[in-house]
Amino acid sequence: MNYAETAAGILKNIGGKENISHLEHCSTRLRFTLADSGKVKLDELKKVPGVMGVVMTGQCQVVIGNRVIEVYDEVCRLADNPGGGSVEPEKKAKVKRKPGAVFLDFIVGVFQPLIPAIAGAGILKSLLLLIVMFGWLSKDSTGYRVFNAIADAAFYFLPLLVADTCATKLKCNRYVAISTVGILLLPAMLSLIGENIVLFRLPVSNISYAYQVFPAILSVLFLAGVERLFNKISPKPIRVFFVPLMTFVIVAPITLVALGPLGYYVGEWFTKIIFFLFDRFGWFAVTLLAAALPFMIATGMHKAFVPYAVSSITTAGKELLYLPASLAHNISESGACFGVAIRTKDSDLRSTAFSAGISALFGITEPALYGVTIQNKRALASVILGAVAGGAYIGITGVEAYAAVGPGIASISMYVSETLPRNILHALIGGGISLVVSIVAALLLWRNPAPEVSGATGAKEEKKAEACTVASPADGEIIPLSEVKDEVFSQGILGDGVAVVPDNGEIYAPADGEIASVFDTRHALTLRTDAGAEILIHCGLDTVKLNGKGFDTLVHAGERVKEGQLLMHFDVAAVSRQGYSTVTPVVVVNADRYRITPPEGAKRVRHGDALMMLEPLEEGGEAAESAGKEANA
Repeated sequence: MNYAETAAGILKNIGGKENISHLEHCSTRLRFTLADSGKVKLDELKKVPGVMGVVMTGQCQVVIGNRVIEVYDEVCRLADNPGGGSVEPEKKAKVKRKPGAVFLDFIVGVFQPLIPAIAGAGILKSLLLLIVMFGWLSKDSTGYRVFNAIADAAFYFLPLLVADTCATKLKCNRYVAISTVGILLLPAMLSLIGENIVLFRLPVSNISYAYQVFPAILSVLFLAGVERLFNKISPKPIRVFFVPLMTFVIVAPITLVALGPLGYYVGEWFTKIIFFLFDRFGWFAVTLLAAALPFMIATGMHKAFVPYAVSSITTAGKELLYLPASLAHNISESGACFGVAIRTKDSDLRSTAFSAGISALFGITEPALYGVTIQNKRALASVILGAVAGGAYIGITGVEAYAAVGPGIASISMYVSETLPRNILHALIGGGISLVVSIVAALLLWRNPAPEVSGATGAKEEKKAEACTVASPADGEIIPLSEVKDEVFSQGILGDGVAVVPDNGEIYAPADGEIASVFDTRHALTLRTDAGAEILIHCGLDTVKLNGKGFDTLVHAGERVKEGQLLMHFDVAAVSRQGYSTVTPVVVVNADRYRITPPEGAKRVRHGDALMMLEPLEEGGEAAESAGKEANA
C-alpha cells in the first residue's frame, strides 16, 4: 500500500483538510468529524486504494485495516497537523448534522434491534403455512395453534418493543416508556375504551393498537421531552419517583387522546400511499428500486424503508415493494460475485468474491457490496442488470412478502401465501432470473487487470498459511461476530472471527507469534502467528475514545510471544461505567486465506480454550500479502 497516495485520496474525497474538525483513529478505522459531511464523495472515497469500506454515522469512519496507523500519520502530515489529528475534547468543533442524517440514525436505532424478533416470527408463520400446505399439520391442531400464537406475540406486542428501542435511542427511562405505551394494550384500558369514554372532555378513540409502531414512537418522543424537563426542575431527593410520576400523569393521557390515534392514522396513511403508488407504477417501481438498492445500501438510505416494511406487514399482512425488490438485488449481488470468482485471476479476490457470493445468496449483501461489487464498475453493472431482470419479473407477477427479513435462500419461506400459492414460485423464478443474468453479465463484462510489477523495495513475502488453532484470549462468553453492535465487525469488513464478552480484563496471546502492532491508545493489538494468520484483538467497542485510560499493554511491536502469555489488561468495570461495550472481537484480518471454524456448542471459554480452527484454503500455495488484499478490497 502506498500510504501517501491513500491519505491524499482520502483527504480529497472528504472535502479537504479544511473540512476536518476532529481526527482520530482506532485499530482499524480513521474517524473523521467533519464540518460538513455533505462534502464527502462517498463512492469515490470507497474507491481509494487501501480503503476497505466507509461507514457514515455521526462520524465519517474510513476502514483501513491493520495499516491504519501508517495512513493516519500520512493524513496528519498532509493536513498540516504533524502533532496528531486529534484535538482536546473541550476544543472539538460542534458538528451540525443534517436533518436527513439525524432521521436515518433515529430510524436505524429504533427498528434495527427489532428485526431479529420480527424476522424470526415472520419466518415461523410462513413455515407453518408451508407445513399446512403440504398437509403435514392441520390448522385446527394444537401444535399449529400454539406455534402460531408464539409467532403472533412478537407482532402483537410490537408497540412495547418499539417503546423499548425508542427509549434506548432517546436515552430516556425504558421501563417508564414501556409502561406508558403499555396502557394501549392493557385489557382493562381496552375495556374502558370500548365503552366510548371521555377524558378531560376529549373522546378516547376506540382503536386496536396491537401490531402498531407509530403510536409508540410518537408517545416516547413526547415522553423523552417531558422526562428531560422534570429531570431539570425536580429536587434531587425526590427525583427517583417524582419524574416518573409526572411522566405518567402527563404523557399517558395525551397518548390515549391524541398521540395514539395520530400514530395509528400515520401508519394507515403511510401504507395506503405506498399501495397507491404500487397500483399506479406496479412492476416498474419494483424494477427501479431493485436497480437502485446497491447505491442505497452503500449510503445507508435503504434503512428509510424499514419502518414502512414493518408497518405494512404488521397492519396489511404483506409488503409489495421493498422486500420483493430486495430479493432481486440480493440474488444479483450473489450472482455477480460468483461470476467474478470464476473470471478473476486474483486468488485473493476469487476467495473474497466466492465467500461474499454465498453470503449474498443467504440475504447478507454487505460483504459483496463492500468487498467486490461497489468497488468495480463492471461487477456493479452485472448486479444492476440482474436486479433489473429479476425485479421486472417479480414486479409483473406481483410477488408479495410476508416477513421483514433480508430476502435470500434461507428466508425464501417469507413468500409463502395460503391465498396465493404461486407467490413463492414466482419469487423463486424471479430470484433465479437475477442469479443467471448477473452471473452471465459478470462473465461477459469482467476484465482482469494487467499484472503489476513489484518494485525492488517494500515487498514483503507473506508466510504460507498453515492449519492452526486460535485460542481464546480471555475468559468469558462467546458470541458470533455478526451480533457485535459495530457494522465494521458485524459485516465482516475487516475479516472473519468471533467475539468474547470478557469476565475480566486480562488478555492472553491466542497463539505463538510476533506482535505486529500495538495501538497508541492501548485498546487493541495485532498478532502475526507462526501459522501465518493475522489476529486483531480489539478490547471493547469505540474504546479508542478513552485515549488509553483503563488500558495497559505489556508487550510492544516486534516482540515474540508464546500462546497463553499475558499481553494486556483493561479495567472492564471502568469501561462499562463510561458507557462503552466490553465486547472484544477477535478477528482474522487475512481471513480470505483460511477456512474458519468456531468450536461447536461452546458458549463459554477460558483463556487457552480453542476459539477458532483455521485451515488454509490453498494448501501449499502462495498467499497474497494482506496489505495487497486491503488495497484491492
